[in-house]
Amino acid sequence: MNRKRIFKAGFLLLVFSLVSVFFVSLVQDSTKEQIKYNEEQLLIKRLGELVQGYDNNILQDKILKEVSLHGIKQTLSIYPAKKNNHTFAYLIEHTYPNGYSGNIRLLTGIGSDKKLLGVRVITHKETPGLGDKIETKKSNWIKQFKGLSLSGTNKKQWRVKRDGGIFDAFTGATVTPRAIVNATYQVLELFNTKDFKDATQ
Repeated sequence: MNRKRIFKAGFLLLVFSLVSVFFVSLVQDSTKEQIKYNEEQLLIKRLGELVQGYDNNILQDKILKEVSLHGIKQTLSIYPAKKNNHTFAYLIEHTYPNGYSGNIRLLTGIGSDKKLLGVRVITHKETPGLGDKIETKKSNWIKQFKGLSLSGTNKKQWRVKRDGGIFDAFTGATVTPRAIVNATYQVLELFNTKDFKDATQ
């Protein structure tokens, strides 16, 4: 009798587990496309904040480039902005791994004149109320990069003011601003290499 009860309980548990796995898989499959769509819409929004006036399909023209950047191997997504088939800017999606709470996914826009169009955060896990001030909806801090270039500054200036540089930090949070400043400088360095030029031609 006990064996029958144990067998019945085990069978019901197995059925319950299979049904649960089925519904979890169903939910994941049904939301996967929505998540992908939402991420694409956020990217389009960030692209639009940094560059206007292009007439190409900037997402379709994406270039993938494997590089060593920010101390890690990663694949960059490079979006060329074109007008009349002439590229006048590049928007580079990259990951900086040394934020206060881990990876910070960034979009950095650079014009053909090698000046920054700006920097925007795509995703991050920085501390709410402190590090999340890198988001434009929380503060204008990240907008200070627009118009800067390597030719108009030296490497020592690419630090927060606390470290002797020209960039403001947040009260109570220095690691996150340092991360964005470092990431931006390193992308500008990469942009000025022959390797980047060859990848985008």
